[in-house]
Amino acid sequence: MAMISIIIPAYNESDILDMLVKRLLAVTGSWKDSCEIIFVDDGSADNTWQQISEYHKKYPFIKGVKFSRNFGHQSAVTAGLRYVNGDAAIIIDADLQDPPELLGQFIDKWKQGYQVVYAVRKKRKENFLKRFSYFVFYRVLSKLSEIDIPLDAGDFCLMDKKVVDKINSLPEKKRFIRGLRVWVGFKHTAIEYERPARAGGEPKYNFFKLVDLALNGLLSFSSLPLRFASILGLIIAGTSFVGFLFFFIYRVFNLNVFGYSIREATGTATILLTILFLGGIQLITIGIISEYLGRIFEEVKGRPTFIADTTVGFEEIEAGKRG
Repeated sequence: MAMISIIIPAYNESDILDMLVKRLLAVTGSWKDSCEIIFVDDGSADNTWQQISEYHKKYPFIKGVKFSRNFGHQSAVTAGLRYVNGDAAIIIDADLQDPPELLGQFIDKWKQGYQVVYAVRKKRKENFLKRFSYFVFYRVLSKLSEIDIPLDAGDFCLMDKKVVDKINSLPEKKRFIRGLRVWVGFKHTAIEYERPARAGGEPKYNFFKLVDLALNGLLSFSSLPLRFASILGLIIAGTSFVGFLFFFIYRVFNLNVFGYSIREATGTATILLTILFLGGIQLITIGIISEYLGRIFEEVKGRPTFIADTTVGFEEIEAGKRG
């Protein structure tokens, strides 16, 4: 009999936790395998942690980790992976956009020998802007990434203990889990599903958090933006050099082009536009370099990915070790 660990990041999800637990209990009750459910409270301001504590009293296999503040979704997933004890770990969101009823299919694929089973969203019941943003993000990431990250695949997945151990051993702090599970390798397969709308509450990923997630994924698994900045610099430098030669010859020999001579106009507007254009390119290049430099700065500081305030269902000594 195998042990299945279910990781659920939660941030202000008190409105739908009862519905989630009810569906999870219905699903896991039909399994022959044992399981543990690990909620990670990412610094919620509502009754999320109180509910998790009550679930643990009623169902000891439901456990919880409470952060000292909000560290973000990827940090919550990272914490869950650190605390699991199962032979396989499943990551699922608390908002019921990842249907618990699919977990049995994940486990079946795992028992067939696949070490990573991930869900691919073939349809999303969300607003057009969000659907379009995700569509563009995954395709840009796929084109620029140095590894083959599957299209439209989020964090909803099952990972074998061997994969979990390898991800936990990676030292980086700024994590993009769906990229790391590809980077470590092993045998992967996909399950398609239609992603429903939230069952309740408000979306926790606003525009700025989605942009941060996109940048994190892109900069963590691609050096192409840096290469792009270098290539752009070379193109502009080469074009400028050719233009300099052209105008040098044009002025020295007082050539006429379309009836105009360069000596008849000062070219102030052209100079100003050129300076502004090159200044913009320089700022873009500096911005790209700064994004990478900022991530290096975060890694060098060596701060933990998360800080656990308290836990239920785990030995207290472990809570101090696993940040």
